[in-house]
Amino acid sequence: MRRAFQKQDMAPVAQALLARAESDGQDANAFLDFSTALQLTGDRDVAMNVQAEAVRIRPHYTLAARQGEMLRLLVIMGLGDLMANTPIEFLVEDGDVTLEMLYVTADAPWPDVVPDHDVMMVCMGENDANQPLLARLSEWIAGWPRPVINGPERIAVLSRDGVCNALAGIAGVEMPQTVRLARAQVEGLAAAPDTLRHLLPDGAFPLIVRPLGSHAGHDLDKIDTPADLAAYLQRVPAERFYLSRFVDYRGANGLFGKYRVVLIEGRPYLAHFASSEHWMVHYLNAGMAESAAKRDLEADAMARFDATFAQRHQAALAEIDRRIGLPYVGMDCAETPDGRLLVFEVDNAMIVHAMDDEALYPYKKPAMRKIFTAFRQLLENARGRK
Repeated sequence: MRRAFQKQDMAPVAQALLARAESDGQDANAFLDFSTALQLTGDRDVAMNVQAEAVRIRPHYTLAARQGEMLRLLVIMGLGDLMANTPIEFLVEDGDVTLEMLYVTADAPWPDVVPDHDVMMVCMGENDANQPLLARLSEWIAGWPRPVINGPERIAVLSRDGVCNALAGIAGVEMPQTVRLARAQVEGLAAAPDTLRHLLPDGAFPLIVRPLGSHAGHDLDKIDTPADLAAYLQRVPAERFYLSRFVDYRGANGLFGKYRVVLIEGRPYLAHFASSEHWMVHYLNAGMAESAAKRDLEADAMARFDATFAQRHQAALAEIDRRIGLPYVGMDCAETPDGRLLVFEVDNAMIVHAMDDEALYPYKKPAMRKIFTAFRQLLENARGRK
């Protein structure tokens, strides 16, 4: 991951792993790592097939602590790409936590005996395919003899419409109503825009539309007119979509600013703050590396986060934490011009990392260290509840 992030050539890594897998068809480690390398080179479909084969060979993997093991964490994961599970490796990087990573699937039997551990954490993310697995996990871990972090029944709420419903009515929070629509309904809306009020009571053009299950802005678009919606459907073949109204959150500086906040045992931490001229803000395409001014804004946001953003939204964040009910969860959000907390997404599987170039982002490592320290304390606190 670090090599790919630094734009190194991943082909030699992938070729070496492929050679290992071909020489030993039971080398599950090689298959799983090869799957990751394929994802990092953009070959997702093949990567998912290779990952499934790795998990078929062996569902359990160990990632040993680098500083001498002090805690053993059993991680429950599902199949999927790099955004399908809590990116736990980043949170404990170079630490004293050994990860026992157990993949569970719908097709294979679940183990009667699991690896020895001090704490379990459910890292499987929410999506339609995982909903039955999360329900089964809730039954499987009932009465578990070790502490459990992030209950699957709470993760199951984290669909975009589920979060919208869970956070409805919180003072100071803006999260536009989100509805799931079949393709035929969206086609009907494009042809008869007056039906919008029946589909989305608080809706008005412009709208935000995206396919179910999409992440990182894939096929996400702002639709200004019914004609734009018809054109969108012509180029996006999905069968189901999320629809919500667009909220203009451009700041006084003319930029759109997006915060990635991590809530750990209810306390907020800032993982990044990206500024962009475009309403769809993603850190990797916001031009942060090319703009010292944007990095200055992020450095200031990180330095003053506890005294500014966290204070302004203290009550709202506390209520969000109470309603979501997860000891570890991420949230992408912004601030509206009138000061409300605009929530885009709440997810237990958001990428939180310390891979940025320290020379270019000297302010980020201390901020990320705060998150990793808080996460390690969360594990320790959980272990203490035996």
